[in-house]
Amino acid sequence: MQPFGFLTNHGLALLCIAEDPAIRMRDIAASVDITERAAQRIVADLVEAGYVERERVGRRNLYQVQTELSVSLPTQRDVDLNSLLEVLLPHGSSAARRGAMSPAAAAA
Repeated sequence: MQPFGFLTNHGLALLCIAEDPAIRMRDIAASVDITERAAQRIVADLVEAGYVERERVGRRNLYQVQTELSVSLPTQRDVDLNSLLEVLLPHGSSAARRGAMSPAAAAA
């Protein structure tokens, strides 16, 4: 039986960004086990969909996850992104993770 994952590469990349808002593309690619180019496309998709904001700081990017947005689920039941991240990320929320979340969600 081949191994499988419960999350798509988009979901895994989003988790990487939520854990480290200053993460590099090569680190996302290594963590998700995809090419760096695929990681760039996925992050661009997340930015275009509004789930992630990207800010250029010098030569690096700084990301902010928009946790107040809802995530459409196939069961016709939407859930807010912050609730999903609370389940998927470790509870010991670092300052970097709190900084990656939008101000509205971090205050909640």
